[in-house]
Amino acid sequence: MTREDVDIYQGILDCREAGRPCAMATVVATKGSTPRKNGAKMLVDPARGLIGTVGGGCGEAEVVTAAERALETGEPIMVRVDLTDDPLSWTGSVCGGVLEVFVEPIYPEGL
Repeated sequence: MTREDVDIYQGILDCREAGRPCAMATVVATKGSTPRKNGAKMLVDPARGLIGTVGGGCGEAEVVTAAERALETGEPIMVRVDLTDDPLSWTGSVCGGVLEVFVEPIYPEGL
């Protein structure tokens, strides 16, 4: 277990103790060159921000948006992050691969 993993799990416990929801994002599949590999995790805590990373940049912003939606609906979401062509970048995407990220809401009463 890495230090990042410990920080993420501590973040979940902190959310539980504070009585607030959070969302866990986990990379479940990759294709091509990607910044993170299967199993990479990121905790989205709306009150405190992010712990960990699933790759950074615009792709990570897509995952954060999905996490916010998952917390609103109470339903998990699968997000496809396509890094093959980043329309917001002048230089194009550095990695050029695709990430599949599973985002699940975590509620204090469910912990």
